Amino acid sequence: MKNLTIDGISIEARKGWTILECARFLGLEIPTICHDEGLSSWGGCRLCVVEIGEGKNTKLVTSCTYPAEPGLVVRTSTKRVINARKMILELLIARCPTSKILQDLAVKMGLKQVRFEPKWENCIYCGLCVRMCEEQMVAGAIGFASRGNSIKITTPFDMNSDECRRCGGCIYICPACTLRCEGANPTDVLCGRCENTLQPTCIDLNDNFNCWMGLKGDCGQCYVPEKSK
Repeated sequence: MKNLTIDGISIEARKGWTILECARFLGLEIPTICHDEGLSSWGGCRLCVVEIGEGKNTKLVTSCTYPAEPGLVVRTSTKRVINARKMILELLIARCPTSKILQDLAVKMGLKQVRFEPKWENCIYCGLCVRMCEEQMVAGAIGFASRGNSIKITTPFDMNSDECRRCGGCIYICPACTLRCEGANPTDVLCGRCENTLQPTCIDLNDNFNCWMGLKGDCGQCYVPEKSK
């Protein structure tokens, strides 16, 4: 067992656990895109970042790949973490504004604008389909090709693969395949139609969200905006 502290809570982590697994065991929510419990950890989307360390010696790490270490101090919802996640989500939505999963995350995280030029692509390169094909379907029919702006997910030599069994596993797990309500051609980058008007805003008053301690508003410091008339 390894003792570490997450958001002030002490936990004995099992051998092989990551920070993300420890946080979820405690019921602490950390957003993820490229992570799936049935697949190997990759840390590609960076959305699950948390802050580790104390004082000035802190840094952001991906919780899905960082191992639980003895004496580790972790904070999952500091202003630095929240701002980093919002920036990452902006970049993901700018690449693929049609994803309902990304739009739902934007609402949940309180993202109000995307400051980057939208690309309107149909892939965010999270690698879920590649790992699904290789690890669960045991096919390895697709993979990453090239790098930088030329990166893409394709079959070897861009040809029909004899290894592909047309199982649909890649489509099933793809977050970019879950289209928004408007379909494949929405007019706006952000949707916001499913916005919950009871979003907590204690991050504006404190350095951490503390709503894991009870219902939203129980701390008496959450500002709940009035519903739009």
